[in-house]
Amino acid sequence: MKVIVQIVNYAKLHSEGKESSIGRGLLVTIGASMQDTMEDLKYIARKVSNLRIFKDEAGKMTRSIIDEGGDVMVVSNFTLQARIGSGTRPDFSKAGSSERALELYERLIEEFKEQGVRNVASGHFKHHMHIECELDGPINIILESEGR
Repeated sequence: MKVIVQIVNYAKLHSEGKESSIGRGLLVTIGASMQDTMEDLKYIARKVSNLRIFKDEAGKMTRSIIDEGGDVMVVSNFTLQARIGSGTRPDFSKAGSSERALELYERLIEEFKEQGVRNVASGHFKHHMHIECELDGPINIILESEGR
């Protein structure tokens, strides 16, 4: 499983009539692979929830999303599993099946809640989305469960 974690001041998502939004917090983009397990998912949820990437009063990164009481928006994106070989066309064969990816995606949302994140918003699985956000930093962290 691969995720991109971004600190945002806000994020808004629009997709086929569905809208989601969060205030200050994390925009988490997830790409599930064929090999991902529930242990991978729990690892990612625990890591993201406890990443100390928010600044304290001294300007040092010592605070997590839970410490901040911030929001998390989870967006599924199979293109994170793309591989580029010798050509220029992405190979998505490593991405998990949409059924399995949906199961992991929905479970990840629940895991964030269980970790103590106060507000978790989600995207629109397997649909084209428009995401508007204001990055803060910018802080962008890439996490992978493979080889942890």
